[in-house]
Amino acid sequence: MAGHSKWHNIQHRKGRQDAKKGKIFTKVTKEIMLAARDGGGDTDKNPRLRAAIDSAKSANLPKDKIETAIKKGTGELAADQIEESVCEGYGPGGVAMLVKVATDNKNRAVAEIRHVLSKHGGSMGESGCVAWMFDYRGVLSLDKESYTEDQLLEVGLDAGAEDIIDDGEVWQVRCAPEDYTALQQAYQEAGMEISEAELTMVPGNTVGVDPETGRKILKLYDALDDLDDVQNIYTNFELPQELLQELEN
Repeated sequence: MAGHSKWHNIQHRKGRQDAKKGKIFTKVTKEIMLAARDGGGDTDKNPRLRAAIDSAKSANLPKDKIETAIKKGTGELAADQIEESVCEGYGPGGVAMLVKVATDNKNRAVAEIRHVLSKHGGSMGESGCVAWMFDYRGVLSLDKESYTEDQLLEVGLDAGAEDIIDDGEVWQVRCAPEDYTALQQAYQEAGMEISEAELTMVPGNTVGVDPETGRKILKLYDALDDLDDVQNIYTNFELPQELLQELEN
């Protein structure tokens, strides 16, 4: 899964440097509102909210905007009614595409996603066609040069760590969503620095693609990501090394 994880990390890094900061702010603000609406405003009891705030801080969303989004989610402040849904389909090469939507107009959002998929060599699928390929997991990344796998296991095992994956420059520690907060706190209390933390959909298996197909998938991904109603896109493709090197340059 190295080609998939490495692409994911490159995409995250470039996302934070992206000129489309306003769009990123909108997405992280929506996620905070939805997380607070779904599970309340206490991050100790709401791992999704904690993860949303982590993402917002990584995107440099100002603290006052984070607090306002939480209050809108809990109902302390008035807010637009936003509906969550998931669109499922396939990209070039038959790769799975799971698109998370947050919108005030579901019909518009679905139509736009269907159009983008079709335009870029993909197709919309039936509900459930690819969701089974993914698991909802907490994922924490820690620097490999700073910590050994044994050190991470020693601290994380009692806090819910399920798996530790060698992901190039970092160790990727995975856990069940309900253990996300406890695991994060365990590493922080041990003085270990977490470089990235998120709740995400992790593919059970990945599909390798050739460079040409990989470029088509990346264009489709970017086009979907540009849609205002799209919050997140989860896929199961694994890029070849030569294309990963192009992306890093």
